[in-house]
Amino acid sequence: MSPDKEVIRVLIVDDIPETRESLKKMLYFEPDMEVVGTAESGEEGIELAKQFRPHVVLMDINMPGLDGISASEAITRDVPYAQVVMMSVQSEADYLRRSMLAGARDFLTKPFTMDEMISTVRRVYAMSVSQRAAMPVTQAGTPEVVKAAPTEMGKLIAVYSPKGGVGCTTLAVNLATVLCQNNPSGKVVVVDCSLQFGDVKITLDLRANRSIVDLVESINDLDVDLVDSALVKDERSGLKALLAPPKPEMAELVTSEHVRAVLQKLKQMFDYTVVDMGSRLQDIELNVFDLADRIVLLVTPELPAITNVRYFFEIIEALEYPRDKILLVLNKADPRVGITGRVIENHLKHKIFAEIPAEDRLVLQSINQGMPYMLMPNVDKRLPLIQRTAALVQQMVEGLEAEVEAGETKPQERPLGRLFG
Repeated sequence: MSPDKEVIRVLIVDDIPETRESLKKMLYFEPDMEVVGTAESGEEGIELAKQFRPHVVLMDINMPGLDGISASEAITRDVPYAQVVMMSVQSEADYLRRSMLAGARDFLTKPFTMDEMISTVRRVYAMSVSQRAAMPVTQAGTPEVVKAAPTEMGKLIAVYSPKGGVGCTTLAVNLATVLCQNNPSGKVVVVDCSLQFGDVKITLDLRANRSIVDLVESINDLDVDLVDSALVKDERSGLKALLAPPKPEMAELVTSEHVRAVLQKLKQMFDYTVVDMGSRLQDIELNVFDLADRIVLLVTPELPAITNVRYFFEIIEALEYPRDKILLVLNKADPRVGITGRVIENHLKHKIFAEIPAEDRLVLQSINQGMPYMLMPNVDKRLPLIQRTAALVQQMVEGLEAEVEAGETKPQERPLGRLFG
């Protein structure tokens, strides 16, 4: 380790002595890490965090007295740059959600290997470095919020749902197609951020193997020509695409910092960047949300999708994202199923921005042919699916243009969002 490189300070909080000792031994052999303290309770963990100001806190979720959830909330409030990694033998979604809301940065399921723990500590520490670089500190040692200077940037639209299989890719591609056709410059790009199993390539029937991976090695030297060389053009629509890695295992090569840098460059190059996202909610997704001017949040008239969206709203409120940035869209709307838009609005306490009607046959046909349904030949343009999709784009663009005319500067750049809250 170079003499000027910072040592990663780690605090261990776990009520079981054997676990504390085992973790301490694992970290002892890492030359770039130092265990600054161990605590057997949440209360002691908070005090040691204030005293030693660690970079990373390994926190057990279940402890007598003050549990890991409450301790994490206090630490992330009082020691802003401490990155909490929650540890638990339970890996259920509810534990993950509670950890997110408490401010945890990552989650390790016991038992985990030494390699898993070490790589997690290094990863969250690297995120902390980025966060500290992004924000100066006041004399009191607290983060100082810096407003970004307004710049001439294109708009970024993120299409997301916390439930898979609701039609994000199909809608993202068709929204981008309409934007490209209606935009005089035609400067529109769609980005596949479902890195492991992205479907934009198939949905547009693109044959090239170029992808976001081609930009990783030169991430600090991105220029227009380099980024453009990684894009693939759909000749039918004029739309350009940045594809997901060609193989699932290659997704590991792309970090949240890579995605953020690439999207920032694309916003400089294109009038509209449409991002198709997976259903995860981790650092990559939060980086996309930070840069997005609008988040098109998809829900379908089925209970699992509605429940997941409700959880998503809880998380997004904890992260303090403005609600008007989120456009709730009911996809595959069908009054015959019994769950109407009004029922969903009442349940989620959020107004539906648009309803896209179910048209299974046409959508399936367009996917299998690798062509956006907005471009399908011999399709009646008065079809509700076609008209509602076009109307969604028009309303969204009008809202964005109104903000520009009013002099608003959305999205507001902020430090890298915490992975779990």
